[in-house]
Amino acid sequence: MTTYRDRSEAGRVLADRLTALIGEPDVVVLGLVRGGVPVARVVAERLGAPLDALVVRKLGIPWAPEVAFGALGPAGVRVLNDMVAGQLGPDDIADVQRREQAELERREQLYRAGRPPLDLTGCTAVIVDDGLATGATARAAVQVARQLGARRVVAAVPVGAQEAYEMLADEADQVICAQRPPAFTAVGAYYDDFHEVSDDEVVEALTATA
Repeated sequence: MTTYRDRSEAGRVLADRLTALIGEPDVVVLGLVRGGVPVARVVAERLGAPLDALVVRKLGIPWAPEVAFGALGPAGVRVLNDMVAGQLGPDDIADVQRREQAELERREQLYRAGRPPLDLTGCTAVIVDDGLATGATARAAVQVARQLGARRVVAAVPVGAQEAYEMLADEADQVICAQRPPAFTAVGAYYDDFHEVSDDEVVEALTATA
C-alpha cells in the first residue's frame, strides 16, 4: 500500500491509468467538489480534456446523516434511494432537500462564475474524486452525470475500499481505482497532505484550466 504525497501526485498516478482516453472525442473530466477537483485538474491536463466541477450534495437521513436517501445535482437533478427514503416522512425529506439545495446553489454560483450550466450531452464523463470510502457520493454522481446526458461514465479514484469499488462498478461504465487496500480505513490515511480543499482552490483550478 502506497501513500500519496498530496492530491496532485494522486492525480498523476490516476492519469497514467486513463491514457486510453487521450484523443477520444467529447471527454470531460469532472472533479467531485471539493476534494476531487485538485486530482481532476492533473488528470484533465494529462488527457488534454476540459475540466469542470460536479457539485453533488448527499441527502442524509436526519438522525444518521452519513446514510444517504438520495442526492442532488446541478440543473435540478435529484436521485432517490426509494428503500431508504421510504423510512422518512415528506417533511423530513423536504427539510433536508431544502438545506442541501441551498448549499448546492451557492457552490454552483461560485464555481461556475457566469459559465453556462453543466451539459454532458453525448460526452464521456470522467468523474474524479480523491478517494472512495462508502461510494455513496460517487454512485450518486454517476447517476447525476447520466441524467445530464453523458453517453458514457467513467469513475476514477486514486484509492478506494473494495466494497465501494464493487458497488460503483455496478453503476458506472468503467471504474478505475489505482489502489484497493485490503484493510481500508479512511481516504485521508492514504495521503501525507489531505488538507480540506477550499472554495478558492476549486475556483483557481477551474480558472487555470479554462
